[in-house]
Amino acid sequence: MKVAVHFPGAGTDTRGNSSFQDAIDYVVEAEKLGADSVWTAEAWGMDSIVPLAMLAARTKTIRLGTHIMQISARRPSMAAMTAMTLALASGGRFILGLGVSGPQVVEGLQGVPFAHPYQRLREYVEILRIAFSGEKIRYEGKEYQLPLPGGEGKALRLAVPPADVPIFLASLGPKSLEMTGELADGWLGTSFVPEAADIYLEPIRVGAARAGRRLDGFEIHVPAPSAVTDDPARVIETRRNRLAFQLGGMGSPKTNFYNQAFRRIGFEAPAADVQRLWSEGKHEEATARVPDEMVFKTSLIGTEAMVRERIRAYRDAGVTMLGVQPSGRTKDEKLETVAKIAALCREVAIEPAGTVA
Repeated sequence: MKVAVHFPGAGTDTRGNSSFQDAIDYVVEAEKLGADSVWTAEAWGMDSIVPLAMLAARTKTIRLGTHIMQISARRPSMAAMTAMTLALASGGRFILGLGVSGPQVVEGLQGVPFAHPYQRLREYVEILRIAFSGEKIRYEGKEYQLPLPGGEGKALRLAVPPADVPIFLASLGPKSLEMTGELADGWLGTSFVPEAADIYLEPIRVGAARAGRRLDGFEIHVPAPSAVTDDPARVIETRRNRLAFQLGGMGSPKTNFYNQAFRRIGFEAPAADVQRLWSEGKHEEATARVPDEMVFKTSLIGTEAMVRERIRAYRDAGVTMLGVQPSGRTKDEKLETVAKIAALCREVAIEPAGTVA
């Protein structure tokens, strides 16, 4: 199981660039510790590309991925140009992670309708594949038409070399998960509990089978807030706060994909309660309603023995890439956690099948 890290710099610096540089340095050091990939988020802060461009120049082997690039913020042809340029700049290390985001961001920040996200994502990926192949981009879809019908444009091929850019999709609903298995090279999972993995992975397998694809080499990336400590109580409240925001604030009361996902994997009552309390402005009560079970099952928090056992659970569930999100106030504290998790992943990888604590 590969170790991934997430770029930690978004929203941390408003007056200078020292914290941004610290984040770059953190990833450079994480590469030395064996991190396989680094992922940048894109919500309503920094874009996902600029940090990866800087990291392409500062690193040698670590893969560079977007988690996610929002499809409503860019036309598919522009996304293809960006992806192929970064693939070229990084020596083929770029992974294009895509997602539809949600109506609060798409309609509130981008100012475009959120309608038909499934169809838009499908067509977006199909257009990207054409562009990556080096062919002229001709496409007739329900959401996108290239060239524009009735206009003066003509079909163009991008003036950069063809590129084999892996595409990962951030999907949560059954229909979108099937499309992930059908079209993508990997899945960017969230709201993931290893014990309920098949709720996500079975639709992926169904989609792949329908398309006549084998999933050999298909990657499953799951983020895991991480802390190896003899005092788990010290850090679980931070995780509880973030889960409450995810369940209650990452979307409107009508449309919150994360909340819906947690309900499907067995947390129906707490997910509903947290969302209701959060929407009423009762954030402390909402946070208190997040159960310990949700905190521990969606993270790598605990003693070394506890964390090792959770890593086994992720491995046995089929996760190929564990996104370590370390606790810690400083870069060095975070890197210490990355080093511990990487070492535990290596130990678990060589264990005989069926090993238990």
